[in-house]
Amino acid sequence: MEALRRIALALVIIGAINWGLIGLFQFDLVAALFGGQDALLSRIVYSLVGLSGLYCITLLFEPADERETTGTGRLNYGTEFGEEDDFSRVREEDRDV
Repeated sequence: MEALRRIALALVIIGAINWGLIGLFQFDLVAALFGGQDALLSRIVYSLVGLSGLYCITLLFEPADERETTGTGRLNYGTEFGEEDDFSRVREEDRDV
């Protein structure tokens, strides 16, 4: 399922970049690459981008706790060099002072 999400996201990003180019420069990159807006390959790309956009709508309504997470989901405040000392405990040498 994660692969489908990534593919859909990639296609939505391609569509967004194409729309940005159309809006800013009046240049349709998909049509330029695949032989015009009426070419079969262009229509397939446009259709896949549209279907990916519809699929991504479902991601908006998915609760955050149901998404797949990597790792334990806990924050790690340690350093990259290992465990830090617990300064909340009072050392015995400091008690004698």
